[in-house]
Amino acid sequence: MKTAWIMTVLLAGCGSRHLLPTTTLTLGEHTVLVEVADDPGERARGLMHRDTLAADEGMLFVYPDTEPRRFWMKDTRIPLSIAFLDASGRIVKISQMDAFSTKRTASLYPARFAIEMNRGWFEAHGVAVGQRVPEVATIRTQE
Repeated sequence: MKTAWIMTVLLAGCGSRHLLPTTTLTLGEHTVLVEVADDPGERARGLMHRDTLAADEGMLFVYPDTEPRRFWMKDTRIPLSIAFLDASGRIVKISQMDAFSTKRTASLYPARFAIEMNRGWFEAHGVAVGQRVPEVATIRTQE
């Protein structure tokens, strides 16, 4: 957590490159910084039109309810991996998504959260279905 705090202080001091508020999450043994998309407009925009995503950064999508979710990458330039999480923060599915694809990626199971990271991040860091992300269970939407 100390590393995340230092990163937050550094970003605050030099002007943030993030478009949304950020928080830190624990994914396996790794701490990541995610932008929080917690209203309909932010969730619809997601990571569209961005050219890069830092190595240990991503986006957390927060929904007001738990139901099966579907994502697509129509205007997203960065290939991503997505983890769908239930209301308790347990990862129920991880999928790979191609840049600019209109193919929908479904959670298959009810999900209240989704985390997008650079493609392959979850596998490369040993994060798998069944693991928990404890911090998300306390995050609520703006709705």
